[in-house]
Formats: sequence, structure tokens, C-alpha cells
Amino acid sequence: MKALIYNGPGHKALEDHPKPTIKTPTDAVIKITKTTICGTDLHILKGDVATCKPGTVLGHEGVGVVDAVGSGVTTFKPGDKVLISCISACGRCEFCRKSMYSHCTTGGWILGNRIDGTQAEFVRIPHADTSLYPVPNDADEEALVMLSDILPTGFECGVLNGKIQVGSSVAIVGSGPIGLAALLTAQFYSPSEIIMIDLDDNRLKVSKKFGATATVNSADGNVAQQVMKLTGGRGVDTAIEAVGIPATFKLCEEIVAAGGTIANVGVHGCKVDLHLERLWSHNVTITTGLVDTFSIPMLLKTVQSKRIDPKRLITHHFKLAQIIKAYDTFSNAADTKALKVIIDA
Repeated sequence: MKALIYNGPGHKALEDHPKPTIKTPTDAVIKITKTTICGTDLHILKGDVATCKPGTVLGHEGVGVVDAVGSGVTTFKPGDKVLISCISACGRCEFCRKSMYSHCTTGGWILGNRIDGTQAEFVRIPHADTSLYPVPNDADEEALVMLSDILPTGFECGVLNGKIQVGSSVAIVGSGPIGLAALLTAQFYSPSEIIMIDLDDNRLKVSKKFGATATVNSADGNVAQQVMKLTGGRGVDTAIEAVGIPATFKLCEEIVAAGGTIANVGVHGCKVDLHLERLWSHNVTITTGLVDTFSIPMLLKTVQSKRIDPKRLITHHFKLAQIIKAYDTFSNAADTKALKVIIDA
């Protein structure tokens, strides 16, 4: 089969790769129909994720059709259409019992990281019964790809961890796909202000269409002052960091209000300074975490009922044979205006 292989920092290639097979009774092999590229894949290619070794198939999102199942799989059978969670969960270990599926002792974020992922014609899914979701016959597969990772990530790590409430004020630093996913799902709780911050005017324009009450371009360096002006000098109740670099986390520290929450979502590849000399007396909460995807069933219902339309995040379409071009498009978003790309396998 064809698969996108990580060959070390800065190196990737579409190569022939052995088709995966059942290794344990709880495995399923899925024929991928649609997948996508995540910002985390770009972090891997930069060398920020040491657990991903050269030779690994990238990707942790997608929908497909069950090709084969192990003897221990009871929920799915060959031919079933499924949504793949970016997190594999056994459902039985101590962490899974706490709904901390990202810390599953035999799973977690392993797809496209510790084991071969979804940017291929086929993928092996461990713990299939608890790591796959049935796809309704009338569901839009492209919309469901957004439920593998970015929508649950924006919602769980940004909105829920950020304790967004009715009438509260929110700033989302980073208007890429994850930041926009947080923007879409933050509106479940009707905050009074959602301020989107980014360097890219196109993404800020998209943010306004998606429901932002204000946008700030951070290129001029006085973004903290602009946010303070927008909030009457008090700052925001929730600051969501959705980029993963020191400067954006520092900005969150500067704009969070007393009693507020900084919800880190971004993948950080280097150290970040924590300015406790300013924050120690402000009753500020800082949250971190990897998505657990416990919200997928709820989000699936909101998509089916058209309460939310994740297809709005999709800007480009490619075939698997064009995945190198897809990566170039996705990684040069300022020029291509890319948000999420769909790859037809």
C-alpha cells in the first residue's frame, strides 16, 4: 500500500509500505477513505516529538471502512463505516476509568506517533471497540474527519479546560484550525466576548465569519494593550493558547484577568517561561493536557443535528498520491489560505 512516511526531521515521503495486519485480538484494520493533516504532524516533522521514530506512517485522523477485525472485537465487523479517534483507549486501565484516555497504559496518542498512522491506504487500530465510532449512513465523511481530533481538542483542551461560561470573556491566541475549532465550540456556552488573535489577516477574517466578536492582528507587538482596551482594562476570563510557541503563551499570561484561566492547547517543542512573579497573586489557573476524545459522541450529535458545521474548516482537497503537495499547501497557510485539507485515500 501507499503511505506517508516520516523519515526524520524535515524528511517525509510517499512510499510503498506493508499493509497492516491484525496483531492482537482487539485490533481492527481500517481501509481509509478520508484523512487529513494536523498541525501536530508539522511539529513531528520539525523534530519536536521525540516519540515518533523515523519509518513511522504519519496521521491520526480519518474515517474509513472496516477491512478486518480480531477475534476479540465485538462492536464492529468488516464493511462497517467508522470514525477513527486520534486517541486509542483500552477502556479498562486506571486512566481510562478516569476518562483520561490520552494516558491509556496501552494506548493514548499512538497513531502516527508510536505506531503507524492514518495517512495511508490502511491503518491498524488497537482497542478497536473503544477507539472507533460507527458512522451513520447519512453522515458527511468530510465533516466527521474533523471529529477525529481538532474539534474534540479545541473543545476539551480549550473550552472545557478554560472553564468558559455564559457571559464570560475569551481570547483565543492562534486562529488556525485548532483555534477555530475552539471558537466554534466555545459558542455552546454563549460567552459575551470572543477575541481572536493571529498574525494572518485572512484567518482573522474567517474568525469573524465563525463568530468572533473582535479580532486583533498581533504583528504590531501591542496586542496585549489592544486586548486590555477591548476588555475595559481587566483582561479575559479565559485565554486559550492554540499555537505552541513561547511568545503566544507569554501573551496569554499578559491578557488573562484575575481569577481567570489559561488553557494551553498548543504543542510546545521548547521551554516556556512561567511568570509567577506577576501571576502568583492573581488566582490564575493554568491547564494543560492532551485531548481525551471523550466528547466525540456529543460532538457527533451536534454535527448530525447541524448545530455545528465543521466542514467550514475545510479549504482544500487532495488525493493520497498528492499528499506531499497537500503538506506544502497546509504548511504554507499564509500564502495558500489553507485551514484543513481533506485527503481522499
